[in-house]
Parts: sequence; structure tokens; C-alpha cells
Amino acid sequence: METFKNKVLEATEFVQGKISDQPLIGLQIGTGLGDTADGMDDVISIDYKDIPNFPVSTVPTHHGRVLFGNIAGKAVLAMQGRFHGYEGYSVQEVTLPVRVMQSLGAKTLILSNAAGGINPLFDQGDIMVITDHINLTGNNPLIGPNVDEWGPRFPDMSQVYDRRLMTLAEEAALDNGIRVQKGIYVGLHGPSLETGAEIRFLKTIGADAVGLSTIPEVIAAAHGGMAILGFSVITNMNLPDHLKPARVEEIIAAAERTAPRLQAIITGVIEKL
Repeated sequence: METFKNKVLEATEFVQGKISDQPLIGLQIGTGLGDTADGMDDVISIDYKDIPNFPVSTVPTHHGRVLFGNIAGKAVLAMQGRFHGYEGYSVQEVTLPVRVMQSLGAKTLILSNAAGGINPLFDQGDIMVITDHINLTGNNPLIGPNVDEWGPRFPDMSQVYDRRLMTLAEEAALDNGIRVQKGIYVGLHGPSLETGAEIRFLKTIGADAVGLSTIPEVIAAAHGGMAILGFSVITNMNLPDHLKPARVEEIIAAAERTAPRLQAIITGVIEKL
């Protein structure tokens, strides 16, 4: 863990030397949703490959760069692209960007992901505000020695997603005439997608949407005391009795169509902070 801590420090120092101010808000952007950062002003762009110890995104539409700029007059550090365990990265590498945000002083983390809908009341293209999650990834970024300056050994997870931020998201959606859903996100390891039997199981345990990311970053952010707001874009419906093959190209296209509406909500939230 000491080695990982040093890697975070080196990456933080590099990014800090490139940006002009302390970020107040971190933004972690999911598959097909890279354009949700297009509303930033005075942008400074840093490629992941140039940052010491940073992994490189291998998933399509994950641009692989850090953007620093202003949204609604507030300093934001946006990660255009994330890392996944199924790419072969360790859970520490997956969460390295969050640790850098935390080390730079960001107090709020807004995340987005592309997810399959399990709740039959959802539709493709819906935006779901994440109210809670179920970790079925089989991993946890806090395993190993605790870094006390990052957070406590046993962080509380009873209210991971900030209620005030959820309220602001609903208000921003209403202001823009956008319908949002609320629900529980379940995270799996992947990369294979879910069988019909697995979807029935996930529905039984209370999941409304399923994806292959987000939870490691959320756990790290909760450990670091950040206020967290999460969004799932429902890119396809996983209805076990009417299951259709899920094609990655269609999932990405659905996310890209929804990105402008998600951008409007995120901008509205940041304006209200």
C-alpha cells in the first residue's frame, strides 16, 4: 500500500503542476458519456499516458484524458474515461484517479456509468439517480493496510450517496424538463454480460440497474469523505423473460444520445452547489 500511496502522490504532483486552481468537484465519466464534460470553460487537457503511474483506458469512447476547467464558475477536474478490473487493472489502479482528486482537494465526486436496466418500469435512455449500490465485483479497494490520512479503517457506508446532491439532481432535471428515475445499482466484475438467470437473481436482491464499474471508485471516495452523486444511463433493458442480445455498439450509441441530457443535469447540480 505504501507503493500505491507514492504512486498517487507522484500523479497528484504532476497534475497539480498543470492546473491553475484547486478543484472543488471531481467528475468521473462512463462509457459513451464523454461529451458530458463539453460544457467546461477554460479547459486544460492532460492525457492519461502523460501522467506518472496512470493506467490507459482501453474501452471504446473512454477518451483517456483529464480535463480541468470551470462549470458554472466552479473548478472541476473531469476524468474522461475510467479503468475496470476486467481490463486487467488492479482495484488500486481503478481507484487511482479518485485518490488523485481527493489529494488535490476535491470534496464532491459526481460519477456516471452506462448500465442495463433491470427495473421493468425503466426505459432505454432513462437517467437513474443512484440511491444505493450492491457490490458484487468480488473486490474492495480498501483491502490491505489502511492509509490513515485518506480515511478510516472501517468507513461507514450507510449513506454513501449524498441525499442533498440527489435532491439537487432531481431539481436540475425538473428545471430542464428531464425525467429521471431513482434506484439501486449493482456492480459486477465483467466483462461478460449477464445471463437471464443472473438478471432474475439481481432483481430478486433489489437491483434496478447493473453495470461493470463505479463501485470501486465510490468506495474509495466514501473512504476519503467525499460527497458522492451517481448517475446510471440505462442503455439497454435486461428483462429476463424477453432477453435480447446486448451489442456494445448499441449500448454506446444509447449512452451518446443521452449524454446531452445528463450534461444538463450535472451542470444544473454544479450551479446549485
